[in-house]
Amino acid sequence: MKTTDTPAPLPAESGAPITKTDIEPPSPVKEKKEGTVLNVFSHGVLVIWAFMVVMPLLWAVMTSFKDDRSIFSSPWSLPDSLHFDNWSRAWTQANMSDYFLNTVLVVGGSLIGTLVLGSMAAYVLARFDFPGNRFIYFLFIGGMSFPIMLALVPLFYVVNNMGLLNTIHGLILVYIAYSLPFTVFFLTAFFRTLPTSIAEAAFVDGASHSRTFFQIMLPMAKPGLISVGIFNFLGQWNQYMLPTVLNTDPDKRVLTQGLVQLAVSQGYKGDWSGLFAGLVMAMLPVLAAYIVFQRQVVQGLTAGALK
Repeated sequence: MKTTDTPAPLPAESGAPITKTDIEPPSPVKEKKEGTVLNVFSHGVLVIWAFMVVMPLLWAVMTSFKDDRSIFSSPWSLPDSLHFDNWSRAWTQANMSDYFLNTVLVVGGSLIGTLVLGSMAAYVLARFDFPGNRFIYFLFIGGMSFPIMLALVPLFYVVNNMGLLNTIHGLILVYIAYSLPFTVFFLTAFFRTLPTSIAEAAFVDGASHSRTFFQIMLPMAKPGLISVGIFNFLGQWNQYMLPTVLNTDPDKRVLTQGLVQLAVSQGYKGDWSGLFAGLVMAMLPVLAAYIVFQRQVVQGLTAGALK
């Protein structure tokens, strides 16, 4: 009699329990290979980006210690000796000390005003429901999309009519108005992530709205304040267009105006070594601020996602 071979019954058909050896997991070789390629590509892009950012900074610092002849004859070589007189000449003869002091006054005052007013407006918009809440919020959002170049001419006449042209406090007020939309937009989203139970507990204990804000909610928003403060500091410290239009007094120029004046003051006989020294002077406070508050900036940017 002719017989046929029948396959062995599966464990499920024979009634036997299914074990881990009966189900083989898929091979992870392909997934591991794709992940390795992606990591190599992302790390390569980061290395290229870091090189493009760090090298110009290092080159500017290195050039600030050279003399004018070495800058043109051997621009990529290390300085034969450290010419610290470039820094002293830029600080004294090029009036970088006065420009630096004016910039510190303007940026310091505008930064404090922006954070205080912006945090108060953002807290109200994030925590209280009232008629026109969304309308006011979208007005601030619209201010972010408005080009500042279109407002230069009417802004000049407004500041002039108010008697604030060529003044430090006038420039501070303009910087505050320029930075408020982004500050309110950033901090409104941050205040919404903070727990409401702590504020409610403070109200139960008899705390007023102002005390709850300044003593409880504002310290909790410290990462967000530092993050938006760093962004505003970068934008205000490097601002050139607004002070050029609203601050034409030579004695009240800021650093960006001083660097341009240093570059064009002597025509073709420009003090290039002093110019690079002044450039590094203007760059160091920004780098120092970011290095000191780097962790707080990352915490402020990721706080909303983590919560």
